[in-house]
Amino acid sequence: MYTGKHVTVMGLGLFGGGVGATRFFAERGALVTVTDRKPAAALAESLAALRGLPVRYVLGRHEPDDFRQAATVWVNADVPPDNPFVVMARGAGAQIERSMNLLFKLTPGNPKFGVTGSNGKSTTTALLGAMLKLREPRTLVGGNIGKCLLNEAPHLAPGVPVVLELSSFMLQGLLELRQSPQVAILTNLSPNHLNWHGTMENYTAAKQAILKFQQSGDVAVLNDDDPEVRNWGRLTPARVLRFSVKHAPEGEAAFLAGEKLMVRVGAREEFVVLRQALRLPGDHNVANALAAAAAARAFGLQSWQIAEALATFSGLPHRLEMVARGPQEVTYYNDSIATTPESVICALASFNGPVTLIAGGSDKGCPLDELGLMVARKVRRLVLMGATGPRIQEAVLRAAQALKCGPAIVHARDLEQAVQTAASGALPGEAILLSPAAASFDMFRNFEERGERFRDLARRTAKGTN
Repeated sequence: MYTGKHVTVMGLGLFGGGVGATRFFAERGALVTVTDRKPAAALAESLAALRGLPVRYVLGRHEPDDFRQAATVWVNADVPPDNPFVVMARGAGAQIERSMNLLFKLTPGNPKFGVTGSNGKSTTTALLGAMLKLREPRTLVGGNIGKCLLNEAPHLAPGVPVVLELSSFMLQGLLELRQSPQVAILTNLSPNHLNWHGTMENYTAAKQAILKFQQSGDVAVLNDDDPEVRNWGRLTPARVLRFSVKHAPEGEAAFLAGEKLMVRVGAREEFVVLRQALRLPGDHNVANALAAAAAARAFGLQSWQIAEALATFSGLPHRLEMVARGPQEVTYYNDSIATTPESVICALASFNGPVTLIAGGSDKGCPLDELGLMVARKVRRLVLMGATGPRIQEAVLRAAQALKCGPAIVHARDLEQAVQTAASGALPGEAILLSPAAASFDMFRNFEERGERFRDLARRTAKGTN
């Protein structure tokens, strides 16, 4: 299909999507041009991953001819349809492709499980994937969660499930195919990406696209605790299941009954697992677990399979990931992805016991007042590092003065000293949480490297080998 055809990949990037698309087209005989406005030095990892492939690179700029003369132009999901180069290519007759659209075309015989929402979709996707893999180990998990599936999809046997985290950008693109996943999960809705969508109405419509082309034999799993999402059952002819941490919805549902996670399919109500068996903290993760459980049970998994996945899943890397447990049940959590104050506030809301927070890093200039209030209320000890450390301290001290309570504050020269300091004074049952509220660039290449270093330090400290 692509042999000898000119294909332009717009945006190599550093997160795998551009690399996966480039490999996909090159291995099918296309004449591939990769163009990215970043220079080669900034794309070194992605370029190394493609070494040896017959690819032409135009870096540091875009050249109009690469769009006018291409038969196909691949673009990242977050590139808007009115991008001037996309408009130019479309006007010259090029086929505009996106990875998710291609994936749907390549896997017509595989059931799609799509997860979307403003928050929680990555964890729900990973949980659901873990459940389905207990029945079908070949299950693919990808999409916005970070893994490009284009090079695996052509070899996938019919009937093997594909579990996808779907961003609003991806769903906007899927409207062109007039396709929706056979199983659609809506975790929640709150304002997001309005700079791309323009209005909340447009953003909402993009999320609702996951239901738009469902069939009567499909399944929709809706958050009954979300005042907007709970009403979206009217948008689909599919069988609707609901999930809630607050009550037991009518009809088919997954819900929290006291400390029990329950699933009702048909008229049968089944116990799945106790809340304390989950390794993920917080009500929001109970909701994620219920959403995944509802989808898996509707697809035919048994409750024991769902329970096994929930009890063994420790979280996605760098997202409130429980990485170690030491003496006296001191537990270490890696939340390195939390580079904004809002993310840290959500993380802290997940804990009820004593918390030592490790925070700070490269300063992004974000307002810190709300974070200061949350830290003053919830944190027993605060270990600060990096350029943002002094600013966080100021915000916390202001809040502590107003609230008449607050944490002990200490400073560390680097992450290693921060972990040692946190561990040395931890109480029995305390959570030691890396949730920086700052970028990593003053000490690390990215948040992944910071999280991996914390994981290593935490495990060594928990074992007493530091």
